[in-house]
Amino acid sequence: MKVKVTLIILAILAIGGAAWTSHQHLEKFKDQQQKRFADISENKDKTHQSEITEKDLKDEQGVLKTVQNTREETKQSITVLKTKEIDFKRQIADLDTTIAGQNVELEGLKKTLAEIKLILTELGDGITDTNLPEYFNKISDDKKVLERSLEEKEALVAAAEKRLADNKAEENRLIDKKLERNVRIQHNAMEAVITGVNQDWGFVVIGAGSNTGFTPQTSLLVKRDGRLIGRVRPTAIEPAQTIADIDLESLASGVRLQRGDRVILAKPESH
Repeated sequence: MKVKVTLIILAILAIGGAAWTSHQHLEKFKDQQQKRFADISENKDKTHQSEITEKDLKDEQGVLKTVQNTREETKQSITVLKTKEIDFKRQIADLDTTIAGQNVELEGLKKTLAEIKLILTELGDGITDTNLPEYFNKISDDKKVLERSLEEKEALVAAAEKRLADNKAEENRLIDKKLERNVRIQHNAMEAVITGVNQDWGFVVIGAGSNTGFTPQTSLLVKRDGRLIGRVRPTAIEPAQTIADIDLESLASGVRLQRGDRVILAKPESH
């Protein structure tokens, strides 16, 4: 009986111990489970925080990229504006130069206008800037009349000059012809003297040459005491003398040429 009670007590103790142990394990498991839940929650928080931080980083990078793009666009805009500023300054300088030139031109026009008014005053006859076109038209018509008259006079002068030139040319032609005729007459009246005779070789030396007008084609007659006694033909002509062969067949019987005989042209040149 005691044994049974003891076994029951031991069983109760064993069951109680097991229950306690189970309770202890359960508590420990709960603690561990709570800790794990806390770790999981903390990890979730950290993960969430990390996700938030990464998202913020991406957002900040996007904002930074946008800011950088905006800054680059701003720099480009500034460069363009500076270029436009330089161009505007150049245009303003050109306009200033143009305005200055126009001011000078305007002053010149004012001066010219004053001079015109002075001229109109000097012209008199009631000429003003109102009737000035009519006055200019009259001057233009008068100018045209004078120009036509001048053209007619120039035509007359040109015709007279042409007639004068023609007359001058004809006069020169007649003078040349007269001179040529005089030269021919002089040639026809020319006489030369035989200065040497070579009977053996049959030639004579005449005291005149190319300066007198002798040529190889010149035909010469020899006369003595006013009558013809023979003919000679030039063979060698020098400026001041001529060598001529004696035409023996032309000599009269018993006649021989000698120094002092005179030579004339056989065929006078036509006048």
